[in-house]
Amino acid sequence: MTDASDRTAAPAGAPRTRVPLVSLFTANAVSMTGNVAALVAIPWFVLQTTGSATRTGITALAALAPVILSGFFGGALVDRLGYRRMSIVADLASAVAVAAIPLLHVTIGLAFWQLVTLVFLGALLDAPGSTARAALTPDLARGAGWSLERASGVAAVVERGSRLAGAPLAGLTVALVGATNVLWIDAATFLISAAIIAFGVPRPTRERHGGSTRYLHELREGLAFLRTDHTLATLIGVVTLTNMLDSVSFVSLPVLASTVYGSALSLGLMTGILGAGSVIGALLFSAFGERLPRRVVFCGGFLVVTIWYPAAASFPPLAILLGALAVAGLAAGPLNPVIDTVFFERVPDGMRGRVFGVTQACAWIAMPIGVLAAGPMIERLGLRATFLVVGSLYLAVTLASALLPALRGLDRRPAEPAADREPVGLPATSSS
Repeated sequence: MTDASDRTAAPAGAPRTRVPLVSLFTANAVSMTGNVAALVAIPWFVLQTTGSATRTGITALAALAPVILSGFFGGALVDRLGYRRMSIVADLASAVAVAAIPLLHVTIGLAFWQLVTLVFLGALLDAPGSTARAALTPDLARGAGWSLERASGVAAVVERGSRLAGAPLAGLTVALVGATNVLWIDAATFLISAAIIAFGVPRPTRERHGGSTRYLHELREGLAFLRTDHTLATLIGVVTLTNMLDSVSFVSLPVLASTVYGSALSLGLMTGILGAGSVIGALLFSAFGERLPRRVVFCGGFLVVTIWYPAAASFPPLAILLGALAVAGLAAGPLNPVIDTVFFERVPDGMRGRVFGVTQACAWIAMPIGVLAAGPMIERLGLRATFLVVGSLYLAVTLASALLPALRGLDRRPAEPAADREPVGLPATSSS
């Protein structure tokens, strides 16, 4: 097997350049904006063409399920193809799938099963694509002379900023030119992202050979690596639980906006303030994170995030709730950069696809559970009690994680960068 680890960092003594890293961030911004636009344009397209809320829900499920599946099972493909190549392939595949929707619609017609299939295929490589771009970050950061904290913080700013701006931008564009034309634009964003990586990120300077030739064996290697690193495994567990609890707000905040504040504008303000706070928090971490104790930032950040739950449960004036959400967003901003930095340091080159893919899948798979539980909770307990229960659970997870010995490893920096270590895998077996 060819283990195309896409080593793109500059060799020792070579001049440092930020161009590949900036290209990576730019491609990420374009691709993520395209993903968010698709989340707005495709449901609207389905509603316009079918008028069915049920079919809209089925389409949304078709966009979510492959992200989870490809996160678990596509990581080994990322490591096999190489990070740069996988990013390009994923964006090209998304471009073709998204463009096929309006193309079939305006030519020979688009059956619903075809639409669902195209949505599924378009999302199938989203997780491997984003995993591949994340896996490129450590080497490109080293080539630019950036610390991992700084690179992780900027990457989080790009991601959160793209999601924050992408949804309203997509909604405005749908209103101006229609959902069908937005899908053409969306397909173009994926082509642009692929081109930026192809021309802005250099080909790997070396490729390693060797390792298992069995795909399932490679998946087992990634899981085995996580089992041996208790800090990373604990981080995944904490993120999975908190993501599940966070996703309850996808239902509870709209209900709060409708029943207490009586305005869709209030929902937009709550979501926008929370997102803007997280962007600022990530930006601050990119500037100062290298000097801060990670365990304090991580555990303290989660602790501060919990303040918005009792605030929302008190049904305060909107301005007070917006202030609580701003503080919570500010505290949440550094959390992902801390996690990413630790993963970048600890996961060996050539194994990032498998480990990052499993991490992303665990984070995603918990979210539908929270969303599905939110409705029955609100109906049986009431909105106020739901905020208090979820906030209490969030606080319990936060306090428990602060006491876990495994998280003391957040502040232990490896003596040898992970990029310079060979993957430690399982012994070769005859199983497939």
